[in-house]
Amino acid sequence: MIYPGSCHCQAIKFEVEAPEEVELENCNCSHCAKAGYLHLIVPLSKFTLLAGEECIATYTFNTGVAKHSFCKVCGMKPFYIPRSNPDGIDVNVHCLDTKPPKMTIVDFDGLNWEKNAHKLAHKSKE
Repeated sequence: MIYPGSCHCQAIKFEVEAPEEVELENCNCSHCAKAGYLHLIVPLSKFTLLAGEECIATYTFNTGVAKHSFCKVCGMKPFYIPRSNPDGIDVNVHCLDTKPPKMTIVDFDGLNWEKNAHKLAHKSKE
């Protein structure tokens, strides 16, 4: 299924392809916990940016591998390139205009990222 999404001001619009039943991660790391991010990691080929490339700013920290995207206009964080899956994309489910009908939310211990990152590696594979 194709799920449309956007930032709050709608300057950035995108689509992500995912099944009707998805597993999402609720991460407790310092960044995700403060941002309220709910993770849907998919292969990059399942993501299409429809509008707003010029409105995207990027924030990096620590290793610099993760590319945290946010809207320059409204500050919303609709998607990013995750350190755990640099070949994929991580969509914030809260920014989807239509949600998958069956969502299972699992806790991810991002505070101990180095010990747990391998549990996510399969999510960006075709």
